Amino acid sequence: MALRGDWLPALAAFEAAARHQNFAHAGEELHLTASAVSHHVRKLESRLGVVLFRRHARGVSLTAQGRQLADAASDALTDLDDVLSVLRTSHEEHDRVRISTLHSLAHTWLIPRLPGLVAAHPHIRLTVATEVVLTRFEDGGPDFAIRHGPGHWPGLTAHPLMDDALFPVASPTLPGIERVLAAADVATLPLVADLGRQGWHDWFRAADVHVGALDERHVFSDSTDALEAAASGFGAALAREKIVTHYLESGRLVRLPGPVVPARWNYHVVYPAHRRLRPAARAVVDWLLQVAAAEGQERAALDGLPPV
Repeated sequence: MALRGDWLPALAAFEAAARHQNFAHAGEELHLTASAVSHHVRKLESRLGVVLFRRHARGVSLTAQGRQLADAASDALTDLDDVLSVLRTSHEEHDRVRISTLHSLAHTWLIPRLPGLVAAHPHIRLTVATEVVLTRFEDGGPDFAIRHGPGHWPGLTAHPLMDDALFPVASPTLPGIERVLAAADVATLPLVADLGRQGWHDWFRAADVHVGALDERHVFSDSTDALEAAASGFGAALAREKIVTHYLESGRLVRLPGPVVPARWNYHVVYPAHRRLRPAARAVVDWLLQVAAAEGQERAALDGLPPV
């Protein structure tokens, strides 16, 4: 006997009734009335020529034939549900893009721009992971990473995303800030440091300021934490341009006198050289590169510099 499509509603109603041993409860699960479930079961019994349920005052119970069909129907519907879940997940995974980056960049640069990405590519789903170590691109891991570094890593393709620069900042309420009129005066403030490759010694050297022992009172492993500490009045921090912008715009931090020092390391998009990016990941990478390039050109125009 061929299983036609119009058998499926009756089989679904029967399977639910068999599990609940109750037509009303099966109806609640399927958003049907108890009489509709009963109608489906009777139609199935009529087509098969067997009795599937014994009906009595306290409810219903399966016959031997009913139990046989209930077991088969349960297995079949479970298998169908598993396949549908796999297909649904495969479709969703096709549009999911996994990104790994530093917490500092995610918090201050990447996340504020994600609404624009979603508006441009509404089908894309994102997973953003933050970590300090360079990503291991294993199966199920990130499609690409945004990293702060020299721009060349063995086995990885690297696309320059943004240059960076360093300059000192502090809370406008930091005691003594009103006496900071030149780069040398910055050394009189308590200094907040992070674990970046370039630090206060590099900046003071570039500023041609010779100091003895620096008063680096507070050290944070994460650059964002160092900026938060400075904004809270702990001291002056040496800020990376790309992650300090919104602190300056909000007024929580202000720039201090002294030079802007180009960073030795900059931001890059990286992924395995042997692996082509999936279309969704390629779309995200292209969008990020375009946004960063447009922002760089806008900043160069404001500074009166030729666009890069």
